[in-house]
Amino acid sequence: MHLQPYESVNGVPFTATRADVIRAHGQPRSELRNTVGLTALDYGDVVYRFQDNGRLEEVTARAEVLHLGTVAVPFRDLAVFVRSSDSAAFDRAEFLVSPLYGIAFVPGEPGWVTALARHCVGEWEALRVS
Repeated sequence: MHLQPYESVNGVPFTATRADVIRAHGQPRSELRNTVGLTALDYGDVVYRFQDNGRLEEVTARAEVLHLGTVAVPFRDLAVFVRSSDSAAFDRAEFLVSPLYGIAFVPGEPGWVTALARHCVGEWEALRVS
C-alpha cells in the first residue's frame, strides 16, 4: 500500500468520487452499505467507503508493506513503528489508530490497513467501546 496520509492511497486521492473509483477500477465485486452508513465498493484486495454525499471516507487495502514516502514498513512491524513514531496513536475496538499517518488497523489481523480521511480520526477518537 502506497500512502500519502490524508491525501491518497495507491494513487487514488481522497477527493475521488464513487464515479472516479468505478472509472479507474471498473465495477466492484460487490457494493454494500455497512452498519455505520457508508457505502462500500469491494474490489477484493481494496475496499472504498463513501458517505451518501459521495465523500470518500476510508480505503482498506491489502498491505503486506506500507509505503510512506521513502519509508517502507512491513505489516509485521507496523504496530511497533506506529507506537514509536506517533505519540498520538490510540487503541479503539481492537484497532490501532494513528492520527499522524491517518491509518487504522488490527495488529493481529495481518495484511489489511485502513487509510482514513482527515475528518475520520475524530470519529475514531470519539468511538466508545462497550
